[in-house]
Amino acid sequence: MATTSPGRRRDRQVYLRSHPLLFAIMAAVRRWPVLRLGRTVLVNETDAYVQAMTGLVLDRTAAGTTGGSARRLTGGELLFDQEGAAHRQARRDASSMLNSAGVARIRPVWQELLRQRLAPLAAGGTVDLVQIVAEMAGTTTVSLLDLDVDPLLVASAARAAAAEAAREQLPGWRRAGQDRNTQVAVDRLADLLRGANTGDGLASMIAVAAVNTTVATIPRAVAWCADDRLWSHAADPELLPKLVTELLRVTVASPVLPRAVAAPGEIGGCPVHAGDRLILVARHAARAHLSGPDPVNPTAPRIAQLVFGAGTHSCPGAGLARAQLADTLAALAPYRPTVVRARADRRAALPAWATLRVRAVAR
Repeated sequence: MATTSPGRRRDRQVYLRSHPLLFAIMAAVRRWPVLRLGRTVLVNETDAYVQAMTGLVLDRTAAGTTGGSARRLTGGELLFDQEGAAHRQARRDASSMLNSAGVARIRPVWQELLRQRLAPLAAGGTVDLVQIVAEMAGTTTVSLLDLDVDPLLVASAARAAAAEAAREQLPGWRRAGQDRNTQVAVDRLADLLRGANTGDGLASMIAVAAVNTTVATIPRAVAWCADDRLWSHAADPELLPKLVTELLRVTVASPVLPRAVAAPGEIGGCPVHAGDRLILVARHAARAHLSGPDPVNPTAPRIAQLVFGAGTHSCPGAGLARAQLADTLAALAPYRPTVVRARADRRAALPAWATLRVRAVAR
C-alpha cells in the first residue's frame, strides 16, 4: 500500500463521500488478481485487465453496461452502444476530431479561459476549480462540435445525463422514477446538441465523455498537487508531462468499467463464459492504490496508460485530457495554490469534487 500522503488522504474522501459502496467493494476484492463471484468476474491485476480489454469478445449492449443502458434509453442512437462497423466508424470520427491537430485548433480557447478565470488568484482571491473546469469542458465540447450553445448548459446537461445513467450500473438501490429521470436527462442533452457537426450519437458521446472525465480528473489532480506540494514539478517544463501522466494514473477518472462477455475465453487463468459480467477495475490495473504521483520516478508507461483503456478500446480523447491537465497545472503553478475548501459530489457519475476552492500562497 502506498504511503498515505496528504494528497492521497484527501483524494480518498472523494470515494468515501461520493461512492462509498463502490470504494468498499474495490477495497475488499483488490487482493485477488481475478475473482469470480457467481456470474460476475472482477479483474484487478494489470496483465489480466489488458487481456480482458484486448483478448475477449465483449457484448457492447448487455444489460448493466454503459452501452446497454444507452441502447435501452435511446433506441441505439446515443452514447457508447454502437456495434461492429458503426462502432468503428464512430471511433474513427472521434479520433479525427481529437487528434493532435484537433487539440491544437481549440487549445487557445481554453488557455484564454484559464487566464481569465484564474486571475483573481493574483489579487489574493479564491477560485472554484470545479466551476472553472466545467466551463472549460463545456467550451471545449461546443468548440469541437461547432455549436453556438452556452458551454455551461452543455456541461450541466452532460453531467446530469451521466449521473442518472450511472445509477443503473453502479451498486446500490435504484430510486423510484429512475428510468424517467434518466430519460429526461438524456433527452435534454440531445436537444442541446442538435445541429452538431457530427451525428447526434457521436455528439452526445463526446459531450458525456469529455465533460465528465475532465470535471472528475482535473480538480482532483490540482488538489493532489496542492496537498503534496508538487507545484515545483508543475513549473518544470521537463517534469510537467510526467507529472500529468502520473496524476492521470492516480486519479483514474473511470475507476471501474462494467462490461459483459460475448464469447467464451479466459482471463488470468479464470475461464469466462458468454453472459458473464466483467468488472474491470482500472484503478487497480494502473496501480493507483499502490503508489502516488511521482514525476521523478514515474510508473512504467504501459501501466500508466491503462487509465485510457487498452488496444482498440483505448480512449481517443487521451491527448485532449493530457493537454488540458498540463495547461491547467502550468497556469496554476506560479500561484502555488492551496486548498481552502473541498466538498465531494455525491451525485456525480464519477468520483469527483463538487467544490474545490483554492487560494494562492503568498510569494
